[in-house]
Amino acid sequence: MTIPARRSLRDDTSWVLAPLLDLPHVIHAAVISGDGLIEGRSPNLEREAAEGVAAMLSALQGAARTTTAAFAGSYEVRLRQTVVESDQGWVFAIPAGENTVLAVFAGPDVNMGIVTHQMQVQVASLGKAMGSPARNDLST
Repeated sequence: MTIPARRSLRDDTSWVLAPLLDLPHVIHAAVISGDGLIEGRSPNLEREAAEGVAAMLSALQGAARTTTAAFAGSYEVRLRQTVVESDQGWVFAIPAGENTVLAVFAGPDVNMGIVTHQMQVQVASLGKAMGSPARNDLST
């Protein structure tokens, strides 16, 4: 008898996205590795689009970290969040554990505070499930 291979939590973290996708005006969400790979995505986000988002967000996170380090004069920079505003809506990205980012795309009318709070809740859930420490600097 052949037993199907089980996917690890790291192979599919889409479960962490469901509460975010239930929020008003949230359109897409994804879990992205630091090297630009998709670890989970909302069901209506096409694979090709998700891979493009992952690659660009990885580059954006690197650019944000380097820009902040240059301004601060210190290379000991830990990003807490990256936010991009456009006429189509908002992109929010926060670190979600070791070498992982949680990203959300929401429409222009989204309540930013509710989305970022729920993202922090989901990061804590993801950290517990994957056995990595949750971010402890969320309130600072």
